[in-house]
Order: sequence, then structure tokens, then C-alpha cells
Amino acid sequence: MTVQGFERRSGAPGVRNHVLILPTVVCAAETARAVAAAVPGTVAIANQLGCGQVGRDADMTFRTLVGIGANPNVFGVVVLGLGCETAQPESVAEALEARGKPVSLVVIQEEGGTARAADRAAAARRLVEAAARQERRPFALAELTVALECGGSDPTSGLAANPAVGAASDRLVREGATVILSETTELIGAEHILARRASDPAVAAGILEMVGNLETAVAAMGGSLRGGNPSPGNIAGGITTLEEKSLGCVLKGGSTPPVEVLAYAQAPSRRGLVIMDSPGADVESLTGMAAAGAQLCLFTTGLGTPVGNPVMPVVKITANPRTWGRMGDNIDLYAGRVLSGDESVEECGGRILGELLRAAGGGATRAEKLGFAEFAIWRAGISV
Repeated sequence: MTVQGFERRSGAPGVRNHVLILPTVVCAAETARAVAAAVPGTVAIANQLGCGQVGRDADMTFRTLVGIGANPNVFGVVVLGLGCETAQPESVAEALEARGKPVSLVVIQEEGGTARAADRAAAARRLVEAAARQERRPFALAELTVALECGGSDPTSGLAANPAVGAASDRLVREGATVILSETTELIGAEHILARRASDPAVAAGILEMVGNLETAVAAMGGSLRGGNPSPGNIAGGITTLEEKSLGCVLKGGSTPPVEVLAYAQAPSRRGLVIMDSPGADVESLTGMAAAGAQLCLFTTGLGTPVGNPVMPVVKITANPRTWGRMGDNIDLYAGRVLSGDESVEECGGRILGELLRAAGGGATRAEKLGFAEFAIWRAGISV
């Protein structure tokens, strides 16, 4: 099986050809938005971090910013900094150049203000012109990395949509592709299932350690995971416990052995099913997987959600007939025929794979048509 994509110097093909305006700090985010509005063919992220961060928290933000810029769906990057932030723009630009990306660097303080910086950032037009000269060519399906996400879950997610995505995940892995299962919060109560089928004892231990660390961190803040998960919407939709939600969540990964445990925004080093340490908050989880190099996302929802991503197409799937009828402008595929007995899980998984390949070939997802491009980085500490 093949996909039509854009060649990249780093190896993995892009299924989109974005020119990214990348603000390294919140203080540059509005300037980045203005540049993207003035230069058709560009996209900006709404970065809310980049300063007042130390240690692991600062490292994670830096890794995420570089990872988003290095995503295969990005042709080139304008790194737009303020100048005095923790996530130094020169360092971000150097890291992206080392990853093979065409980069232009603009620093607001050095340019003498936002107006001059915006004028300089119009160099993005040259990147847009260069990107437009690229043509798609076929690549093996094995070159794909696919993010897996669920949000606004209800019982239809665990009973139909997630198992069908799991069937598609198994087929992707058989083709040599990589799928990323995220949301550490929503593995709790089912982590032993993933650990039991892990490819080796080190991966099993990593899964259990990842979940244990999250539980310890939440307890240290004087809180309880049960205060936020299941969410009020999950409970209203019919999910009774976190364990029930987790048992549904892990079905998205199919039945193949997990081969690696990743830190947030860390790129996989092995192909197959990998597990990323990430929050249950959908936008932060999507950001981490896009920063890890995922070109596309399969996103199941029971109650419905419009969430997208700036660089990664998000294919939205629901098995809830009410959501399909009421939020059809946000949903790409209906999986409810599994519940009615008109389609098997495997058959629905085949349709999901077909929709994924359509998006990979350039077909716009519902979130893309609506222009949704949410972005948020997971925090690992307090601001200082």
C-alpha cells in the first residue's frame, strides 16, 4: 500500500506542505498570527509558553517547539522570537536546520519592534513559493506515523469507535507503519493489559512506571485523578469509572505488542505500536504526538469535538448516532453501524483506513475545512 506525499530531507514524507510561523514565546504569538494572516499559504501556532520555565519543563517546551517545526508535514519554518525568552529563537532555528528544514529567523527586539519583524517575516513568501514547486509522489504506507486520540468519550467509543480504530491500527502496523497511543491518564486501570503484551520486559516496566509517576505527581499536588477523569461530560454520557474509560481507550491501539515508551513529544525510534506519556487533555496530547512526527491522527469521540491541529490532519470518528446527526460538520466517519450489527469491527476498521489514506493523499478533513488548529504544550512545572 502507498500514500502520496512530499519528499523531505529528513526521510519521512509529508502529507501536507505547510510553511510554519513558529513563535518561540507567547510574547511573539500575536506577531506570528499577523504574519500568517498576511502571507497566504502559511500557518502559525498559538504558543502560550517559552519563558519563565526551568528544568524539565523548559526542556519539554523546547523539544515540542522543535518537534512541531520538524514535523514531516512542514516544508519550512519562520522562527519568530522576542529575543529575551527562555526558549531562545537562535537555538530553535539551529535545531531545525540540523533536522533538514529550510529556516528563516526573525527576532522582534533585534528588528526594532513588531512592525519591522512582521515585514522581515514576510520572507515566508519565498518558502511558500518553494513549497508550491513540490509535487506529491508515492511512498510506502510504512513511512507513516499515525497518532491515536479520543475525546468526549462515551460508551459508544469503547464499544465501537475505538475497537474499529484498533483494527485500522493493526493493519497499519502490519504494513510497517507506526501508531502512537497517548493519554497516560486514560491508561490507568488498563496499564497491566498493555504491559502484559509488551514486546519485552523493559517496555512493560516503562508502561507501569509511566502510569505510576503520573499518579504520584497528582497525589503530590493534593488532588485526585478521579476529580478530572472521567470528565463531567464522560459521566453524563454514561461512563462510570476511570477504569472503564481506560479499557475503552487502549482498544485504539489494537492487539499488537507495544514496542517503545516515549516521553512527551519524543520521536519514536522503532516502528509498530508505541506509547507516549501525555495528558488526557486532547489538545496537549495532539500537540505532543505531532511534535513526535505524526503525520495524521485518528480521533474518536462519543459526545463530539471540533478540535484540530496546526500541522497534522485530524480524522474525526464517532459511533454515537446522535452526535453524527447533530455534529456532522465536525465528524469525518460514522462507526455506529458496528453497534447496529450492520458492519463488523474489521469492516469499519477498513473504512477508517480508507479515510486515513484519503486524508494522507490531500483530502481535507472536517477540522481542516473549518480552519481549526488548536495548539497547547503540556506543562511539567510551575512558571518562575
